[in-house]
Amino acid sequence: MSVTDPQPPAPDAPGDAAQEALHDRIAADSLTTRRDCLRIVATVSGGLAVGGVAVASGILHRHGDSEGAPEVRKIADRIERGESLAFRYPGEEDRAIAVRMEDGTLAGYSAVCTHLACAVLWRNDRGSEGELYCPCHEGVFDARTGEVTAGPPPRGLPKVILVEQVDGSVWAIGTARSGESALEGFCRQNGDDRPGCPGFGAGGPGRKATERSERT
Repeated sequence: MSVTDPQPPAPDAPGDAAQEALHDRIAADSLTTRRDCLRIVATVSGGLAVGGVAVASGILHRHGDSEGAPEVRKIADRIERGESLAFRYPGEEDRAIAVRMEDGTLAGYSAVCTHLACAVLWRNDRGSEGELYCPCHEGVFDARTGEVTAGPPPRGLPKVILVEQVDGSVWAIGTARSGESALEGFCRQNGDDRPGCPGFGAGGPGRKATERSERT
């Protein structure tokens, strides 16, 4: 019986070496891609977190922050019952919304959600009076008061003070901060000596009262 010496293994073929090199490159690219994805996710998440904290803490601009009286501006010839109107007030960068409820009540608010500054929409078909709704995180605000009724928003919507003239035209005359009544906002921006304000008739600290005292 003859014994055959084992044959030495054949050298790797060029095709096998090329396949191994390609496999190594794909593995390296996949690792780089995963790292890049993780880096992007971490950056975006961090940006959202910082933005949320900034909005919640008041670092970013809030609708109605101005101390002075904004200009009076006509926003519509008429707003019918069950209708809403998107407009800009007090500045061109300030999104706002006016709604006319079925009982005729007219209300105006900032259209920027107090959670993460998404756009607030009017849903007339929700409840008996409709609702103001942020689709980003399911935030809901009461249409009559602007207060939060559901979702994550930390504060109610700042108000836009609206008046209606006898011809039906609707005018924006000021703003109120979140949690502040329309009267409080109007008096803060226009002077405490206006009719209806606490300082009216008492020589309070309003702008006109101060001007009168300076002239005398």
